[in-house]
Amino acid sequence: MRWDLFCRVIDNHGDAGVCWRVAAALGARGGQVRLWIDDPALLAWMAPAGAPGVEVVHWDAHTPVAEPGDVVVEAFGCDPPPAFVARMAAARPVPAWLNLEYLSAESYVERSHGLPSPVLQGPGAGLVKRFVYPGFTPRTAGLLREADLPARRAGFDPNAWLRQWGVEDPQAQVVSLFCYEPAALPGLLRQLRSGPRTTELLVTAGRAAAAVRAAGVEAGGKLRLRFLPLIDQREYDHLLWSCDLNFVRGEDSLVRALLAGVPFVWHIYPQDDGAHHAKLQAFLDWLKPPADLREFFLAWNGVGQGALPAIDVGGWRETARIARERAEALPELSAELERFAAGRGRI
Repeated sequence: MRWDLFCRVIDNHGDAGVCWRVAAALGARGGQVRLWIDDPALLAWMAPAGAPGVEVVHWDAHTPVAEPGDVVVEAFGCDPPPAFVARMAAARPVPAWLNLEYLSAESYVERSHGLPSPVLQGPGAGLVKRFVYPGFTPRTAGLLREADLPARRAGFDPNAWLRQWGVEDPQAQVVSLFCYEPAALPGLLRQLRSGPRTTELLVTAGRAAAAVRAAGVEAGGKLRLRFLPLIDQREYDHLLWSCDLNFVRGEDSLVRALLAGVPFVWHIYPQDDGAHHAKLQAFLDWLKPPADLREFFLAWNGVGQGALPAIDVGGWRETARIARERAEALPELSAELERFAAGRGRI
């Protein structure tokens, strides 16, 4: 199949990260994919090696209109250019039009997954989009995961990977930090600084690093800070596999943390109207963490007034193991996109 995947970058790690993984997964399944993205410079560090079957197109107001492929995927309601939609409407056969939505564990996902959305006006009048919702149940499009991921994980040497960043203390607890600007961050740093065990905190580049520097808590005591450069998606997997605990944010890194099978805490994308609170609660209901881990999630996300509980990596490992098994049993997103494109998806 020939795919056109449209991505408009809002959060530069999240939207671009998800769309690149989808494009690469479809290419690995034999598809020919054009990834239309309005900020392709991000891929220079996120996916420097490219991927078989994937062509990146800089999408802006001056991009020439191309003949549509067999399938058009609109990521997160980003609206393909009107001239392109007009070409879709004129094509014979008409391309399948899929709207790839955000990941959530909320109940509406099952109800909405697969529903048609007739286009009533504009250049695409008469066409029909179909919603594709990733999710955490068999009645959703599931989660994106590469076929070779278990083999890659099994053959990986975390100690060798950590040594390149100067982490060589076998007794240290290794924690990764990828977050926005949580109000609880100074409390986390103080907890790690005064904790019973040395912690190597590997801080990702960008907003997480800026937040740590602004928190006013310096390395010392039991806390060692190591600021990482920008790393590509495969290296980010290696980071997650090498740590005892991962702090992740948004959508893409949440899925990668689940598939890593390592204890994690999720910083959900904050929304001004507080809508993310219900989304977080729905995910916790799916995860079924122990009470202290649930409380940590909520405090980290500023839900309620509670302080961060003590970190208990040993007590949280079983939750992570079970979550990975459940995630690996779900439908695989790129395969579900193929099914919908072929007209075999849920109606």
